[in-house]
Amino acid sequence: MEKFNTIISPAVPVTTENIDTDQIIPARFLKATTREGFGDNLFRDWRFDENNNPITSFPLENPKYSGNILIAGKNFGCGSSREHAAWAIADYGFKVVISSEFADIFNNNALNNGVLTVTVSPNFLAAAFAAIESDNNTGIKVDLENQYVELIATGEKESFEINGYRKECLLNGYDNIDYLLAQKDKIEAYETAR
Repeated sequence: MEKFNTIISPAVPVTTENIDTDQIIPARFLKATTREGFGDNLFRDWRFDENNNPITSFPLENPKYSGNILIAGKNFGCGSSREHAAWAIADYGFKVVISSEFADIFNNNALNNGVLTVTVSPNFLAAAFAAIESDNNTGIKVDLENQYVELIATGEKESFEINGYRKECLLNGYDNIDYLLAQKDKIEAYETAR
């Protein structure tokens, strides 16, 4: 995985609450066995009509929105536990998802796949949506090392929590196996001492 420290980017707002994993990546697209290509079908039923024409009122198909940050309504990633939802978000190019609440399984799947989930207060989420509505190119800064998110236009900041293990993995670009390999010397020293 890529190392993650700080990102400053415009954001794509999807204000809908309770977005489940079947909306993130519909079940009919789960036939692949590798992680590539899922981004093409991210929010497929909201992005395209029955004739496969883009629905430009949906933010991912609206050319005024861009960036590596997705901001979503509360309870993002609820529903079934498919890891493909995290694969689709990462494959599309999002590095961060910001919401006021995440489903636990989605949250873990996202972090395992190098996508930082940032839980903010409902008030900060509303301020972020308002900042983007005012200026769709406004930057949002996410600083993992110092654990805060900032709306560049207004200077509003809010800290966020993250598990120390997950933070270390993201900062170093580790998946679970990489993390264990990075501890090899410590593991061997412990085994030798026993």
